Amino acid sequence: MAGKLQREIGKRKPFDSAHEEAFLSIIRTADVLTRDVAEMFKPFALSSTQYNVLRILRGTCPSGTHGLPCSAIADQMLTRDPDMTRLLDRLEKRGLVTRSREERDRRVVRTCITEKGRSVLAELDPVVTESHRKHLGHMTDAQLQQLIELLEIAREKAGPP
Repeated sequence: MAGKLQREIGKRKPFDSAHEEAFLSIIRTADVLTRDVAEMFKPFALSSTQYNVLRILRGTCPSGTHGLPCSAIADQMLTRDPDMTRLLDRLEKRGLVTRSREERDRRVVRTCITEKGRSVLAELDPVVTESHRKHLGHMTDAQLQQLIELLEIAREKAGPP
């Protein structure tokens, strides 16, 4: 009997291995979840990567600090963005972040979240929390912890983040 993923994607033959099925299941799940997240951010004219940058800056850039260099933001991203500079350009153009050059080393550009950026995140916080509940609220705490641990194990062998 075909498994659920096999039926979902209309695969006629069984998977070659449990490894293949698990891998494809992770990809399918990520796609389903990220598609819904993209719809959630549309009214705010944000991509999930832009949202991720704003959250990083809110958490690591309290008022009065000098912000983070581009490389430090990139290191904390959930997904890789090959053109962090352009992503920051778009956020700066919308007034969600500010950037400034370091006086000691003019090559280093630091980015900080603005009050407008904080306001957008404050509006999104309950929406994101509800999305998490919608997608994963049917799972018990023990199941969520097991899922977290299994995904961590999978990432360990995949190489550096």
